[in-house]
Amino acid sequence: QVQLVESGGGLVQAGGSLRLSCAASGRTFSNYAMGWFRQAPGKEREFVAALDRISGGWMFADSVKGRFTGSRDNAKNTVYLQLNSLKPEDTAVYYCAARMVVPSRNYYEYDYWGQGTQVTVSS
Repeated sequence: QVQLVESGGGLVQAGGSLRLSCAASGRTFSNYAMGWFRQAPGKEREFVAALDRISGGWMFADSVKGRFTGSRDNAKNTVYLQLNSLKPEDTAVYYCAARMVVPSRNYYEYDYWGQGTQVTVSS
């Protein structure tokens, strides 16, 4: 089992920044590919970013590429998602997720989920 806890959401004006954290506990953190997803009211959960545990590289949705960055701290079992140049359309609940082996853009391929953190961007 892997437990994930997100934090760092909040209310920010358009153009602002937030840093989301996802702290993992349980199984060995480095064995898991980590993903970030978001879900706005009335919309499906959508892919935002994912970390490849082997290469350490990140992949991003086109809608956030160039504005969001990811990082991880293995010593703290934590991954981060830096949200810059935020837009009102980024408003959603953001979730981190974990799965074994390789990252995926498909939310249904992830085994473990956090409770989510709300990000609200005002215009």
